[in-house]
Amino acid sequence: MEKLRKHVVNSLKGGQAFVPIEKAINNVSPAVRNIKPYENLHSIWEKLEHIRIVQEDILKYMINLDWQSPKWPEEYWPKPAAHFSDEKWNNTYNGFINNFNNVIKLVNDPTIDLLAIIPHKTAHTYLREFLIIVEHNAYHLGKIVDIRKALNDW
Repeated sequence: MEKLRKHVVNSLKGGQAFVPIEKAINNVSPAVRNIKPYENLHSIWEKLEHIRIVQEDILKYMINLDWQSPKWPEEYWPKPAAHFSDEKWNNTYNGFINNFNNVIKLVNDPTIDLLAIIPHKTAHTYLREFLIIVEHNAYHLGKIVDIRKALNDW
């Protein structure tokens, strides 16, 4: 089980098949955080806030018996920010990192069998949920890299 835990953590952190999380979201220029390179694309902040919301939802789904997921799809995406600030960025960034660290702690919790069905659920295993986070984060982090490239911030 320890080898599996290590594999899941490495997959969550990235750097194997996709850019490491830190490289994708650290040092984003404040000038481009809320800029859409094209009208039909999201800003870097909108992407990161979406990832934060989804990751938090999955984490709370696993640990909170009474958790109610946001309404799909409207509550999984932030509304465009007309007034953007460092505080808004920092709240999203720190929220994502804090939840990410809690996901890592859960993966590494020796009392949790990664292959077991989540006790208060009927069909989903912990491993399934962690892999969804890996896939979802990887996809959107790749999009963040593309947006950063389009905005000459990579």
